[in-house]
Amino acid sequence: MKERFKFNTIGLFTSNNKATVDFYTKAFGFTTDWDGIQPNVEMMLGNMRIILFPRDAFEQMVSRKFQYPEGFNGTVELAFDVPTFADVDKEYQHALTNGAASVLPPTTEPWGQRTCYVADPDGNLIEIGSFTK
Repeated sequence: MKERFKFNTIGLFTSNNKATVDFYTKAFGFTTDWDGIQPNVEMMLGNMRIILFPRDAFEQMVSRKFQYPEGFNGTVELAFDVPTFADVDKEYQHALTNGAASVLPPTTEPWGQRTCYVADPDGNLIEIGSFTK
């Protein structure tokens, strides 16, 4: 059967593209050829793509106002798998060093996963986890 969709992109509406680009490139290694001027940003990490667009420009484009969460956004998360439990701890610290806010420090859950949560500059939740000790 022919594949109907290929889901490989997350779009984030930002309050500050530069801060968000800086965070994702430094904390997670995304790459981009963004010129620092255009409102549309594309960032890549392997096969994953994140696109960014300023909130105010999006509202202008669609002629509609939106309500954005303040503080941490508990609506959705970006989830990154890492190879081992030790990598969860290491990447959590790396994310904090590069501007993430801590939501949940590395914790080994009863279902066997070591996980943690941080938030990006706009309060979007990011999970970093592993099921491998």
